[in-house]
Amino acid sequence: MNNIGIVTSREYLTRVKKKSFILMTLLTPLLIAVFYGIIIWVNIGQSGSVEQQNIVLVDQSGVFSERIVSPDNIRFIPQKSFSIDELIYTDSIDAVITVAKNYTIDQPLTLKYKSMGSLSVNSNASIKDAFGTVIRDQKLSTMGIEQVAIDSLRSSVEISQVKVDENGNTKTSNAMINSGVGMILSMMIYFFIFLYGVQVMKGVIEEKTNRIVELIVSTVKPFQLMMGKVIGIALVGLTQLTIWIVLSGILMTIIGVIVGINFMDINELKNAAQNPDLSRMKLEDLELLTALQSLPFAKLFVSFLFYFVGGYLFYGALFAAIGSAVDNETDTQQFMLPITMPLVFSIAISFSLISGDPHGTLATWMSMIPLTSPIVMMVRIPFEPDLWQVLLSMTILVVSIIGVTWMAGKIYRTGILMYGKKPTYKELAKWLFYKN
Repeated sequence: MNNIGIVTSREYLTRVKKKSFILMTLLTPLLIAVFYGIIIWVNIGQSGSVEQQNIVLVDQSGVFSERIVSPDNIRFIPQKSFSIDELIYTDSIDAVITVAKNYTIDQPLTLKYKSMGSLSVNSNASIKDAFGTVIRDQKLSTMGIEQVAIDSLRSSVEISQVKVDENGNTKTSNAMINSGVGMILSMMIYFFIFLYGVQVMKGVIEEKTNRIVELIVSTVKPFQLMMGKVIGIALVGLTQLTIWIVLSGILMTIIGVIVGINFMDINELKNAAQNPDLSRMKLEDLELLTALQSLPFAKLFVSFLFYFVGGYLFYGALFAAIGSAVDNETDTQQFMLPITMPLVFSIAISFSLISGDPHGTLATWMSMIPLTSPIVMMVRIPFEPDLWQVLLSMTILVVSIIGVTWMAGKIYRTGILMYGKKPTYKELAKWLFYKN
């Protein structure tokens, strides 16, 4: 254990003292805070300053000019004609929309949109909705339905999600927030495993290539060397993550003070009308912030920390075994693919099937398999799966870490001193059964 501590200390201190580590650790949360601060400032402070578009409507069919309602930030100006030259030299007009003379509501509508600039996605959707509403109302009118009845058909449906526990307590919930938080946390684990796992592998290859490992193993057992490397680099990652969380929290608090929002005050968020800064936010955005505050942060933090470390230890040992089995990074490709494929598959499927059905059979089984559980279970945690599933997943992962570490130690012990030969899977299997 003393030797493992020595190797761990060396791996840790060597990396945290590098200028690149210090710069990235300090600059990353600053860049993230500035990035999201700009987004918040643009969405809140500039939401009321969107320029209005003046669009000339040349309705040759006569269906829309008297009936169409201008959407937000767009003003339709009905005219009988409008030439290209007028569009070019009239600064107050942004575009021209033309409806064909022979158009009827029974035909598909194709609008001709002419402008000096490109049509934005939001404007495109608003224009389609405005014309679609007129067509729908006209079709209903031809069926003998009065306009008053047509107006009464328009409705807005919102879902206020409330989660009820076994004791009857309720709290706000939101599927979009749950999915987003789960995705962010799982992506962090995904990148951490790859970033620091590859560092383990490269470190082993470098020491093996330089023949330094021959001197090291004369005083330290190969298994102790491997575990020291894996644990040391894991501590580097945890140090960096801790600094990121602390600095990001401080910077986001400062940004909240600057834009006039206290993200931790639920009452302030709910009473948006009393805050001139918040009053410009959409109701949906406020509901998302409220739902975000109702997440089980303690459970999320503990689960994230466990799968963050557990996933790395599981894959870190495998990366160390790969590094010991080859002489250069080019030869690692044949062994990297079967190890990385479960990670890539789990992150890809999490964006669709897992987040879409977090309590389904596929999600449940994948959150138990140690190759995919660090990613998939973190996607499910915000949706609060049954406690027994979380505990079973953690237990399986711990047992798997022990088993994989033992197997990787066997490969590492033999491969660390093998040179000049590309091992096959068959040879790796033989190394598992070599005696001391």
